[in-house]
Amino acid sequence: MLRYVDEVNASIWVETSEPCEVTVEAGRALASARTFTVHGHHYAIVDVTDGGAYEVRLDGETVWPLPDHPPSRIRLLGPDGPQKVMFGSCRTSVPHDVIHTISHGVDVLRSYGCRMMETPEEQWPDMLLLLGDQVYADEPSAEMLEFIRNRRDDEPKAEIADFEEYAELYRVAWTDPEIRWLLSTVPTAMIFDDHDLRDDWNTSADWREKMAAIEWWPRRVVAGLGAYWIYQHLGNLSPAERDADGLLGKLCAAEGDGAEILDTFSAHADAVPSESRWSYARDLGSTRLIMIDSRCARQLIPGDRRMLDPVEWEWLTEQLSREGVERILLGTSVPFLLPSGIHHVQTWNEALAQGAWGRRVGRWSEWLRQTFDLEHWSAFRRSFEDLARLLIRTGKPVIILSGDIHYSYAAKARKHPIHQLVCSPIRNPLSRTLRLANIVAQFGIATLIGGWLARLARIPRPPIKWRITEGPWFSNAIATLSLGERLSVRWETASTTEVMEVADVEIPA
Repeated sequence: MLRYVDEVNASIWVETSEPCEVTVEAGRALASARTFTVHGHHYAIVDVTDGGAYEVRLDGETVWPLPDHPPSRIRLLGPDGPQKVMFGSCRTSVPHDVIHTISHGVDVLRSYGCRMMETPEEQWPDMLLLLGDQVYADEPSAEMLEFIRNRRDDEPKAEIADFEEYAELYRVAWTDPEIRWLLSTVPTAMIFDDHDLRDDWNTSADWREKMAAIEWWPRRVVAGLGAYWIYQHLGNLSPAERDADGLLGKLCAAEGDGAEILDTFSAHADAVPSESRWSYARDLGSTRLIMIDSRCARQLIPGDRRMLDPVEWEWLTEQLSREGVERILLGTSVPFLLPSGIHHVQTWNEALAQGAWGRRVGRWSEWLRQTFDLEHWSAFRRSFEDLARLLIRTGKPVIILSGDIHYSYAAKARKHPIHQLVCSPIRNPLSRTLRLANIVAQFGIATLIGGWLARLARIPRPPIKWRITEGPWFSNAIATLSLGERLSVRWETASTTEVMEVADVEIPA
């Protein structure tokens, strides 16, 4: 997989079947790294300093590119940064036969990869942002369930339990030939959402208490965070950031298997999230990309709930105040600007769950929150208001990229250059019944009663107003943000034979 790329560096991430020396040759650059081992699996990340077609060799034997595919290419970023940034979220990994195409739709990312193979390089996206639910650890496919049944019969029988199963989950997700080629050619940056671990992950203190009482959960969360660090987070970091982080160095220096090192780190990251950072930022020309961890960094203290704990908030504030930045791309798995009616419903639900109308109503509201996924930025009202004010103070155009909710849309703040772009799902569509329910609930009933409920609970008006300007669209989709002279976003879906445009929307300055 081609991961971190800037003007001078490109990082190639590799998983191998045995310990070995991994060598990458790109243009005039040749670089090598020895694999490290975690839970019996072997990994390396190799940094090269040139672009062009590249080869991967294991102990001297060329294993990539595949003979029947075009060569994979490294395109170092120019001084102006990427011109086309592709993004999306929520991709299930099931077969591409007729039955699964009927139930899950066409895999738009795979279709896009097929089209890229026949498209001139200058038309390729420069970067791919995967905004959560890259894997579904709590809803494994039939293939994964068979893998689980063949190795154990203990709980959880229908969910991922340990690192070995996570490794297989990622293998299934990313080794379709077309996906594999796409991920080896387009640089990727990623962030998790709940299904990368479990539905409703860190929704509330009540949720954490319930999960802590489940015998298998500690093993699961340690495995999930460890696998996320290996398969997703490691490639988000620049070579300098990886050196400063130190964990990779410890794993590479370990004698034998570094499982205990990774598990200790993961357990601490879950128990004390303020001492580990999954968020990251990078400069893309005059655009600053800030990817926010809006799951693990939550502060869930009743009465003082925050989407980001104080340490994470201080980091975000610093990133947003950097000089020399003309535009900000803010990646957060859960949307910031929801349809206004459901925004008010979520703020109302949070107030009730924290006791605004008494304990009995509070218990009912907590059930409502977990049952209907009322856990977006609006469900952490103080953080929503703080971030809205902070974005206004930057005085710069802000484009927020999100996924999670299984439909796509564009929203715009009134009087401020703050835009919300949502693309979800890549492959996990809602049924027709749930689509209709979402339209009625989020764009109908909520619009009518959300504001009234918020006023009834004496919730202050938000510091900004906004509206949905385009959408919603419920099809599987991938979106491409163009950062050239014309700032625009295009959503595309796919049939079994072609990629098709859903909408092409200009973003006003």
